[in-house]
Amino acid sequence: MMLALASASSAEAGRQIGTADERMIATCIHRTSGGHVWLERTLWGLRDREGGWVGAVIANSNGTYDLGPLQVNSSWVREVADLTRRSATNVRWWLIHDACFNVDVARWIFLSDFARTRVYWDAVGAYHSPTNWRRREYAAGVAGLLVRRFGRDVFRPSLWSRARPRT
Repeated sequence: MMLALASASSAEAGRQIGTADERMIATCIHRTSGGHVWLERTLWGLRDREGGWVGAVIANSNGTYDLGPLQVNSSWVREVADLTRRSATNVRWWLIHDACFNVDVARWIFLSDFARTRVYWDAVGAYHSPTNWRRREYAAGVAGLLVRRFGRDVFRPSLWSRARPRT
C-alpha cells in the first residue's frame, strides 16, 4: 500500500479539509469522552495542539510518523495491535483513516499516562514526549489552546472535579 507523506508545510491545508471530517472528529471526541466534560475538553486540547486530519501521515525526525486527527505516533501501532489482536497494518490504516479509532487510541494513551503519573498536566505532556522539558512546553501549549477554545472559565473546578486517573 502506497501512502503519500504530508509535509509540515501542507499541515495547514490538511487541517482545512472538509467540514464533514471536522464534524466526524467532533462526534468521535464527544462519544469517546463518555459524558465527562473534562475528558472531552482534554481531547479537544490535544486535537487543537496536534492539528491533524483524517488521512494525515506526518514524518518525524526520529523516523516515526504522526497519524490521523490526533497525530497518534506510529510507535504505538505495535502495542495497539497487540491489545486489539489486530494486525499492525490494520491498526496503522485505522489510525490514519478512521477518525473514531484515532480518537479512541488518543484517549487510551492519555488515560494510561494519567493513571501512571496521577498528575493531569504530566499526562497531557506525556501524550507528546517522554522528555520533561518537552512535556512542560506541550502541556502549556494545550492549556493556552483550551482557554482559546473554551474561554478563561475552562479550568473552573466544578468542570474538573471528576478528573481522576483510573487505577
